[in-house]
Formats: sequence, structure tokens, C-alpha cells
Amino acid sequence: MLRKVLVIDDEPPARSLLLEYLSDYAELIVVGEAANGVDALRLIGEHQPEIIFLDIQMPGLTGLEVLARLEELPMIIFTTAYDQYALDAFELHAVDYLLKPYSRARFARAVDRIAARSTLPQANVARLAQQLRDDSTRFPDRIMVPRGGKYVALPVAEILCIRADGDYSTIVTRERSFLSQYSLKETEGRLDPTQFLRIHRSAIVNRDAIVEIYREGHGYDLVLQNGELLRASRSYADVVRDLLF
Repeated sequence: MLRKVLVIDDEPPARSLLLEYLSDYAELIVVGEAANGVDALRLIGEHQPEIIFLDIQMPGLTGLEVLARLEELPMIIFTTAYDQYALDAFELHAVDYLLKPYSRARFARAVDRIAARSTLPQANVARLAQQLRDDSTRFPDRIMVPRGGKYVALPVAEILCIRADGDYSTIVTRERSFLSQYSLKETEGRLDPTQFLRIHRSAIVNRDAIVEIYREGHGYDLVLQNGELLRASRSYADVVRDLLF
């Protein structure tokens, strides 16, 4: 039996991974993909999918706010980096809850559950959407970064700094660097601003990665755990001064 599938996630790597895994199933026909809740609602109205792979945290409308606006709900498999909503998702009778990063085998188990489920009831969707809004200050404790031909989970605590790299950004850890498809500004918006500090128009630093600070003219030099030296420009000097006692 053919089933129409919609993929909704604001991260291109996450959508690409879903499309790759879905290509193993001839009976699941992907009718579209959306990067935000507004486009998701439009595509749902156009295609009436039976199955939606749905991220929870997205700009604009969240995944749960999308559900709250639907009169009839398809089968939902949540795909998210946030595990605090897993129990509530199952209370909503979601087909499954895939916690990023997930393997092909874990994805296959989620698909296997589709045949045994029907639709997601409307009850409690609005409540859970409100809970998500109330908890919107949470930031992920891991992000997906490219390595070779795949994406791997990187704990944000391992990030030392992030540097602008043209239209992209480079994420630096003790062991290696990763080229992100997001700009420095976009990357900054995905991380906890109390932990990751903009110290230059082209650099963000993890405050826990700083081991030494030197006064240099009207700015500061920061030495990181890997020995790298970063300059905090004059316009961001107040950010560094706030670290000093």
C-alpha cells in the first residue's frame, strides 16, 4: 500500500538523512519537504500526507503548533534533538519519537510501527504546544555536523570556538574542525548565548574553553584549551570584561 510522506525539519542535513533512509521503502512516497511550520501547513493542505516526519523545534511555528492547526491529524513520527518531550509525544499516541542522531536500524523500527497505528488524536496537542513555547529558551546539547559523507552528533560542550568562514562557519573542537553550512550568525542563534559568546564579528567562543585572558590595547586576547589564540575586538570588550572578577 502506497503512503504519502511529508518531511518537516528546519535543518537541511536532517532532511537529507530522512530522505536517504526513506529511499529504502518503495511504499513510502515523499510528496514534499518543508523547513518551517508555515511551509509545512501549506504542503499538508496541498498533499494530505498520511505520514509526517516532524521536527519539534523550528523557527516560526513549532512542529507542535503545526499539529494544533490541523483539523485531521496524520500519523506522526517526531524527529528531534530534544528528549524532554518524548513522554508527552507518546501520550499523544505518536507513532514514534526519533531522538537525533538516530541510526538506519532505529529508523527502520519506527517505520515498522506505522502499520500498527492509525492517526494521532487532537487531544493535548495545544497543551503540549504551549509547553514548548514556555520552554523555548532550551538549547540542544548536541548538534549534527558533517564528517566525510555523513553527519555525526557533536556535543556542544566539546566546541571550543566557531569562526566565520565566508558564507559558512568552522566549528572547532580539541580534536578537529567541522565546516558548517550555516553562517556564523545562524550558528550563533542555535547555541545558548550565556555559554557561547560573540567576541569578534568573525568569532564565537565557548566560555568554558577559555584558559587565559590577556589585555591587549583596547581589546583582549583569549587562549583556548587547544592553545589557540583568539582576539576579542574592542567593540566586544565588554563581553570579556564580564568574565573577569
